[in-house]
Amino acid sequence: MNQSKVAEGLLNDFLQHVRALGGDVEPVKVLRSNTYRVGNAHVLARVAADTGKYFFGLNYINAEEVANLDNSFVAFICGDVGHSVIMPMSELMSLLPQISHDRNGEFKINITKDFELALKGRGNRKSLGGFLNKWESVTSSHGGSTEVTSAEQSFHTVLQGRLIEIGNDRGLQTYSPNRAKRFNNAPLSELTSLDKCPDLQFANYDSLRNIDVIWFREAAKQFYPHSAFEVELSTGIWSGVGRLAALREYSTRLFVVSNEHKRFEQVMQSQPELHSRVRNVATDHVGVLYSAETRLRDLRREIGV
Repeated sequence: MNQSKVAEGLLNDFLQHVRALGGDVEPVKVLRSNTYRVGNAHVLARVAADTGKYFFGLNYINAEEVANLDNSFVAFICGDVGHSVIMPMSELMSLLPQISHDRNGEFKINITKDFELALKGRGNRKSLGGFLNKWESVTSSHGGSTEVTSAEQSFHTVLQGRLIEIGNDRGLQTYSPNRAKRFNNAPLSELTSLDKCPDLQFANYDSLRNIDVIWFREAAKQFYPHSAFEVELSTGIWSGVGRLAALREYSTRLFVVSNEHKRFEQVMQSQPELHSRVRNVATDHVGVLYSAETRLRDLRREIGV
């Protein structure tokens, strides 16, 4: 059995079924997963062949990104589209701590033929029958007027939240101007350690305080900019580099988080004084780093070292 062909066929069946229910389906291109916008909902589609049970691999990083989208769901296609478990991502996220995973954060999701989810512990199961073929939970928002935050805006905040938490874990002071934006249900204002951006002698304050994330080193009640990050997904790179330029007089590490590496190089060619100072970081690399730093933090807490 060609597993990739089976998976491709099941995914196509899922998309055709949603369209037949009257939904406009668009891929969420900013995420590296099979996530789709269906009306005002966002749906992560996972598929599995019928082998006596249904096995799905799911990386925590991908799950977290989808969970931060408005009206987000996961659809587990169990062998065929007529046996689809459709549940809110919030429900799945609450169950993940009870599901086995490897050291890379890959969860092993096993659903039985009776549509029970295998949890840690012998015989420990959770019935998913109440979510079987709950297509209306995804399609009921079609044509609604509820405003939905775009995937780009949500992912922008996810990247900010991850960078803030990495800085916190490294013992640095963290700042972000987007204080009301939420990451994992917490406003960024609760994640950053600084309520106000420090005023630096040799930096334009209006530009400085609008940089997406800044890490500061504190010494003798003075703040020194350690690293600064501009997340650029759809607004262009020029403006981000312009804000980072406020720190040109400091030895701060400067980063643009973007998958548009060619565009980044074009912009930096016109900024020769900053070309060697600013680095481009892919969004995936932020996720990998965040995952590694989170596992290290949890391990330190677990063993007390």
